[in-house]
Amino acid sequence: MAAHSISAISTGIRPSSRRFTSGSVRSGTAAAVVLFAFGSAASAETVKIAFIDPLSGPFAPIGQNILKEYQHVADQANSKGWAGKDVKFEMVPFDGKASPQESLTQLKSVIDQGIRYVTQGNGSAVALALSDAISKHNERNPGKELVYFNYAAVDPALTNEKCSFWHFRLDANANQKMEALTAYMKDRADIKKVYLINQNYSFGHAVAKAAKEMLARKRPDVEIVGDDLHPLGQVKDFSPYIAKIRQTSADSVITGNWGADLALLIKAAKEANLTANFYTYYAGTTGVPTAMGSAGEDKVRQVAIWSPNEKSFTGKDLREDFDKKYQGDFYTAQTYHGIRLLSEGIRKAKTTDPVKVAHAMRGVKFESINGEVEMRALDHQLQQPLAVLSWQKKNGSTVKYDDEKTGYGWRTESVQPAFVGVQPTSCKMTVPGK
Repeated sequence: MAAHSISAISTGIRPSSRRFTSGSVRSGTAAAVVLFAFGSAASAETVKIAFIDPLSGPFAPIGQNILKEYQHVADQANSKGWAGKDVKFEMVPFDGKASPQESLTQLKSVIDQGIRYVTQGNGSAVALALSDAISKHNERNPGKELVYFNYAAVDPALTNEKCSFWHFRLDANANQKMEALTAYMKDRADIKKVYLINQNYSFGHAVAKAAKEMLARKRPDVEIVGDDLHPLGQVKDFSPYIAKIRQTSADSVITGNWGADLALLIKAAKEANLTANFYTYYAGTTGVPTAMGSAGEDKVRQVAIWSPNEKSFTGKDLREDFDKKYQGDFYTAQTYHGIRLLSEGIRKAKTTDPVKVAHAMRGVKFESINGEVEMRALDHQLQQPLAVLSWQKKNGSTVKYDDEKTGYGWRTESVQPAFVGVQPTSCKMTVPGK
């Protein structure tokens, strides 16, 4: 199949109805099949990756930006031949609307079109539904298996009791991130009263649980003065929540909120002149930097897997080139992880067959833009360094890159090696034969 440039795929475009499946070869010779699987000088192969995430609704700005990031990385992979000069990647967008039901409907379209690789990240409830559906599909349809790259759904269950051979997590999970965040917080004497506010679904529950357990272990003197859960993507005015936080005299807020839910929370805190510091997972995502502006200076921190302002990390060129092309911020290192991991798997397996590639990706170590990472074979949880960052004014040195043209960006407070965040796993994975 001829290679196609992903630049033709734009945000929100419905995917092509044209089918692609490695089982569509109708050659009578084994040699033809081998050439199709490995690629040849005469015929390059396009590996399609279905992107199922919100491209409409309140979380659309994040989904649209990350789709562009994936496209940007795939362009680089294609030009540099990461998976071999005859293998090209193409992102195909599907609007999952951050809904498990909508995402499962889109998954059916993905399967109907013969696409064998899927990526998603916005919403652990969606991730759990997709992982389960893909596992069941693969069991019932040998020869038509799909592999799922989870770039941001960080409920620990996905690599513990709900783990699957077909699921590969590219982000650090909620417990790994909280381990890094609380390791930083334990040395801050100003933290005495902590308020927890999270979205009311599996991920939000996981963040609250990890915060309580890890603070109790590392800082038993810290008091949890509030623990709120609110509907996902439905709250338009967070001022009542901010009023509750103020009443407790909390000096710190821990939240796993993302997208509009975090932007609106930060906006309400700014308008109410709340003096508490925020410790977050996703304050660097689309829309939140603009909501913070100068009011978040030295008051908002986030735990992250990558930052262009951290000197030990690479990827500055990705950030700069992305801004030139899309007039936006590249912040999702997981998109790089995903395309690089798939490329490593294809090279190692010497085929694009999903079953063989999945086997080949297990245990793989490679250099990413945040250092050496490893796809742990036990549970398919990527092991990687984690950084704690604070929102500061751009200064050309520790904060060279600002976010959303605000004049503010992320300064590194600490970088913790991958081994610091290693967590045990209860995963009992069923590994199919090759």
